[in-house]
Amino acid sequence: MRRPRHLPALFAAFTTAVASAGLVIGAGGAAHAAPPPAAHASTPSATTPSTTTPLPAHAATPLPAHVFAPYFEAYSSDSPADLAQRSGAKYLTMAFVQTEAKGSCTPYWNGSTAQPVAASVFGADFTTIRSRGGDVIPSFGGYAADHGGTEIADSCTSVDSIAAAYEKVVTTYDVTRLDMDIEDKSLTNKAGVDRRNQAIKKVQDWAAANGRPLQVSYTLPTTTSGLAGSGLAVLKSAKTAGARVDVVNLMTFDYYDNAAHDMAADTRTAAAGLYDQLAALYPAKTPAQLWGMIGVTEMPGIDDFGAAETFTTADAVAVYDWATAKGINTLSFWALQRDNGGCPGTGGSDTCSGIAQDPWYFTHTFAPFTGGGGPVADDFSLSVAPGSASVAPGGSTTATVTTAVTSGNALTVALTASGAPAGVTAALSPASVTAGGSAQLTLSASASAVPGTYPLTITGSAGQSSHPAAFTLTVSGPGGGGGALVNAGFESGSLAPWTCESGASVTGNPVHGGSYALKTAPSASQTGECTQTLTLTPNTKYTLSGWVQGSYAYLGVRGGASGSAWTGSTGWTKLTVPFTTGASGTVTVYLHGWYGQGPVHADDLTLG
Repeated sequence: MRRPRHLPALFAAFTTAVASAGLVIGAGGAAHAAPPPAAHASTPSATTPSTTTPLPAHAATPLPAHVFAPYFEAYSSDSPADLAQRSGAKYLTMAFVQTEAKGSCTPYWNGSTAQPVAASVFGADFTTIRSRGGDVIPSFGGYAADHGGTEIADSCTSVDSIAAAYEKVVTTYDVTRLDMDIEDKSLTNKAGVDRRNQAIKKVQDWAAANGRPLQVSYTLPTTTSGLAGSGLAVLKSAKTAGARVDVVNLMTFDYYDNAAHDMAADTRTAAAGLYDQLAALYPAKTPAQLWGMIGVTEMPGIDDFGAAETFTTADAVAVYDWATAKGINTLSFWALQRDNGGCPGTGGSDTCSGIAQDPWYFTHTFAPFTGGGGPVADDFSLSVAPGSASVAPGGSTTATVTTAVTSGNALTVALTASGAPAGVTAALSPASVTAGGSAQLTLSASASAVPGTYPLTITGSAGQSSHPAAFTLTVSGPGGGGGALVNAGFESGSLAPWTCESGASVTGNPVHGGSYALKTAPSASQTGECTQTLTLTPNTKYTLSGWVQGSYAYLGVRGGASGSAWTGSTGWTKLTVPFTTGASGTVTVYLHGWYGQGPVHADDLTLG
């Protein structure tokens, strides 16, 4: 039974004490009272700042092709930035993000509601780490969550909500890699395995569409000859879901096989076995690319099993030399707080290695691995702007497809468009570009094109790399739904091009008309707002209408015009908002609920 990554009893006692003291952090309900209609404001009050405000965006930089990133026990009282500076570890893997209870879809650090995913928690530390040339890798799961059912894909049954949680961590902390630490019961929860990979696919598509570099690593237990069947099944599920696995990180410790171990040798044989498994799973990849997908995580000193599994200072040197020669991707260990000799003979401690060693010996041995060991993989990103457009039958519209180099050299990217309905042609000029270049997407609708809203996919392909970007096309006319509004009835089955706060989704029940409707996700810190910005005829009267249900459901416009309506109905109610555009004609249509209240549903919006 693997048990190296459990929350200490002290931390669990702390969270229990917080609850018993009556402190409710991040709860819904009475945190914000909804105002009367006359006092409605579409943004949070300045006196109640949101706890999910992202860190100031920096030019997100992909991790080095070869990186040393030890795990940091986030449940400790240590400062990540302070410990990184004292140890010399520029990059950290932050453990762990999980839900607070089974059935929840909300991510917290260590499952503690006192540690939400917010800039106020670790944000200053991460900014300091980046200012010193490093970065962090948030890790979801860990043994405690995987065993207790609070790993988010085990706890939450909504793929969209899981994806939203991943996106929240990415945007809050502006990170370029997420780690999935999957052990124990999470390995055999097939529904959770599949949900996790489907959510990863959604997040990777979102990141590609927004030109954001994002890697995903899987940290998995191993035998001395490679992944067991349960770990390999996780990777096969990812391939089936179309999710890209950038790194497979083996936990080369806690074998629990009652054998004597040469831990450095076992690391090499475990990685060699993984190499063969990856070669069978990804036959088109070169040997260098396969080794570049592999990571290893050691446990310095005596691991949880006991003295028979002791990773020595000599093992560290041997593993470093091997990792550098092979050009693996990631070198790590559990955990930074253990890198000292403060408890000779003790196995599996959270605070010391159990062997005689100099402080930070393992960090100092592994740190030079970052940046070295082989060529950087060539890769690119792809985005489309604008992300949606409306065209009348017989007309045409254009958008710009932009590519960028995210690592290595500039590849030649072949561009294709799929999903265009009958009567609509999609052309890309040029049909291929060198990464860093752009192309024009032209969509032409024949006179017989059927009105409606259609999701299209623009795909860039180069060698083994392929990145999609979503585009929503509305063919206007009778039955088109919404006039200038795109995806006004949510019949595309996706949110695009609406921009929504985290947790929003398209649902099949309840709906007012058609097959789908919008479901917003208000919380204690957000109204669950969804918006779409339009350019209309200047100085012209319009009427915005839509069907809504739920407590405190708001529909309105702002920007170049102002108007709103609200209701608190449990059934479908039609709201109507007349307004007049200003000189620019630009307005933002919005709909949302209110802080701490239930979800709001919306459907069949029109603008005329």
